[in-house]
Order: sequence, then structure tokens, then C-alpha cells
Amino acid sequence: MTDTLTLRSPDDWHLHLRDGAMLRAVAPETARHFARAIIMPNLVPPVVTGAQAAAYRERILAALPDGTSFQPLMTLYLTEDTNPDDLAKAHADGLIMAVKLYPAGATTNSASGVADFDKVRPVLERMAEIGCPLCVHGEVVDSDVDIFDREAVFIDRVLDPIRRATPDLRVVMEHITTKQGVDYAAEGGASLGATITTHHLVINRNHILAGGIKPHYYCLPVAKREEHRLALRKAATSGDPSYFLGTDSAPHTDANKLLPCGCAGCFTATNTLSILAEVFEQDNALDKLEAFTSLNGPRFYGLPANTDTITLTKGDPVKYPDQIETTDGPVTVFDPMMPLHWRVTT
Repeated sequence: MTDTLTLRSPDDWHLHLRDGAMLRAVAPETARHFARAIIMPNLVPPVVTGAQAAAYRERILAALPDGTSFQPLMTLYLTEDTNPDDLAKAHADGLIMAVKLYPAGATTNSASGVADFDKVRPVLERMAEIGCPLCVHGEVVDSDVDIFDREAVFIDRVLDPIRRATPDLRVVMEHITTKQGVDYAAEGGASLGATITTHHLVINRNHILAGGIKPHYYCLPVAKREEHRLALRKAATSGDPSYFLGTDSAPHTDANKLLPCGCAGCFTATNTLSILAEVFEQDNALDKLEAFTSLNGPRFYGLPANTDTITLTKGDPVKYPDQIETTDGPVTVFDPMMPLHWRVTT
């Protein structure tokens, strides 16, 4: 029986660090175990220029403990007014790794996102020319589309037409939550990848709604039926290079999660690797964990895999803190509702 597991150092290809006090509190949680992460730009105001990305990167680095080698990979927030020349320069300078598309109103701090996709076609064409990937929050926001169907509808109405119109554009379907997303990513070829979160491998919509509302399991895209969770598990544990880890770890203070209109997001940075090892072991796929956490993402983004390694050891259940304290209030750590026997030991 395997009780130690050594992996190339993992990367997180979808991460929210926020800013200010929250950034200072949560950045060390990711930097403890991850070598690199794609940083989401949906601050208030959003990160829309190369200069803003550079300034945010410096704030992230300043929030890390001394001696930390964590590398934030920056993104720009796509708007209908994005300057393609500024974007291209930031990409050429190595300042940004990708650009993030939020449909306006789809999730936290997405009000500045795109409402008319025709208005961003010139930017997408420029991105295709320079090889800059587009990271997509894949949900429509139409009020007449059920929230549990919004990812599947987005693929048909928005994503597939964009990819057909701009076939050289490299696209990441972020935090897929449906069998339709799994299937579309599998058939998309080398220019399409998909991230899968830790929490969507663990929870379905019953965990949010059955027996009373559980705000700390509420996220966007919202967790779906069990059949979709199982499709995500099968994809993540398959070793298929189409899929890689993007935690979408999204911290909010408990006060903001528990409001009458509470914030969406699960904070998983603290215990993600222990949860993933448990999940992959349950599915007899520990030999595929390195591909999902450490190899498939760099391959898609054209980066080398990390040369350093981490080791996880199996033993007595690991106890993680229930909350991370910030000066703005506590942030609850995602509870996977199962004992975690794997811990990072080196």
C-alpha cells in the first residue's frame, strides 16, 4: 500500500488572492504548497492594464513570507474597452500570462465584464496572433436560463462560436462543472484546456441545499447534480492532458458569506492537496495526480514543469484550521466532509 507520494511541485491555474488585508492573509496559504498560480484580475476596480497588473504583482510578492519562491502569473480583465496594444505589450514583456473573460454579471466583481461579445472580437483576434490564452468564466447570464444550465448554454451560444470565428485562439474553460463541459474540452484539441476545482470534485448541489442552506459550499459556477460531479472526477483522474487543476480558491470573510445575499466562493487553498490525494486514492488514480496538479497545466501554457518536488505522506487524519484570520474577519476553510489522511511533509 502506498503511503508516500512525491510529485513535481504543483501549480494552481485559477486563483483569487483579493487585495489588502485579505491578500496578506491568504497568499501564504497558496505559496506554502504551490510554485505558481494564475491570478484572477477581478479586483475593485479590476486589473485592466499592464501597469495595473505590474502593480498588483508587486503587492502579491510583498504579501509573501520571506524566502518564498512562489510566482504569481498575472492576467488582465477583458472589457469592451480593452486596449489590444497595451495587452500585446504586457504579454510580450512577460508581465501577463493570459486574459480573463467574465460575462458581465456572471460572478463576483464581474460588472465590468463583457456584455456584447462582438465588441471584443478584435482583441480576441490579436490574442490569437500573439499566442495569448483566453481564460473563460463559462456561464451565460440570461435571466430565463436556469442557473444549473448556464454553463452548457454558454458552450453552445458563446464559446463554440468564438472558437469557430477565431480558431487559433487558445482557450481555457475555467472551473468546468458539467458533463457537457468535460465532453467539450475532451473534443477541443490542443488549443482548448479546462480547469477543474477541488471543491467541484467533492460537492454536488445537494451539499448546498439539502437539510438547510450551506453558504460555505455556495460557489459560482454552482455545483451541479451528482452525475456531473462524477464526470468531473473521471476527467480529473484520467491523466488526459485536457484537464488540469485550477482551484478557484475564492476567499470571503464569513460576514460576507452569511449575508442575505451572500458571496459565492469556496476557500480551498489551505487543504487542497490533502483533499486531492484523498479523492485520487478513492478513485485508484494516485498515479495520475501529478499529471493533474503539475504537468498538464504547464504543458498547455507552454511552460516547463517545475523541477522541485513535494512529498505527501499518508497517516492519521490531518487537522486543518477551521478558519483563517484576517483583520477584516475570519475566512472559513473548505470542509470536504471526510477525513484527510494525506499531508504535505516536504
